[in-house]
Amino acid sequence: MAITVLIADDQAMVRQGFGALLGAQTDISVVGDAPDGKVAVAEAKRLRPDVVLMDVRMPEMNGLDAARAILTANLDPPVRVLMLTTFDIDDYVYEALSIGASGFLLKDAPAGELVRAVRVVADGEALLAPTITRRLIADVTRRRNTVRAAPAPALGTLTPREREVLELVAKGLSNTEIAAALFVAEQTVKTHVSKVFSKLGLRDRAQAVVLAYESGLVVPG
Repeated sequence: MAITVLIADDQAMVRQGFGALLGAQTDISVVGDAPDGKVAVAEAKRLRPDVVLMDVRMPEMNGLDAARAILTANLDPPVRVLMLTTFDIDDYVYEALSIGASGFLLKDAPAGELVRAVRVVADGEALLAPTITRRLIADVTRRRNTVRAAPAPALGTLTPREREVLELVAKGLSNTEIAAALFVAEQTVKTHVSKVFSKLGLRDRAQAVVLAYESGLVVPG
């Protein structure tokens, strides 16, 4: 079945351009668009797309508030949110991940990266390239001058292997890359990731990244 997408952006040209690009893919279907955050929330609840491309800065309701409203609505099946931003170093990035967005994408990213991003998020993984993920989260965390807290108590429920897997997830590695690094089967990695999420109460890989940085399990840099 095709991946269904809702595009939320206050610029009509952006919505049309992204819509044309994604709609040209055989495995992606653009089911709607929204010019502001309020419409995006209403359309997400009505259409139940697999992925919402959500601009951060929009009128009526900004993208972060709209994403939060969608993600806390506990829609079934779940709707994943991919944030769009024009800033590669931005507090919005960290907040977006914290509220449960599946990742972020720069608006000036190559066309192929946008298509890949939608597929990755629809498949339940965090976005995007590991190098971008590490750099942005590290930079935002560093600029905030956050005092490192002691590791979250819940981390103590993880086995040594599960902690190792969480660290690799936080560093931006995919399941395939983690399997190669640990010399195990990819299905084994998926099992470990599932158990980590369950024990720590995490929705997805993006939240795992945030927790790992906030707890000090992974240090920026």
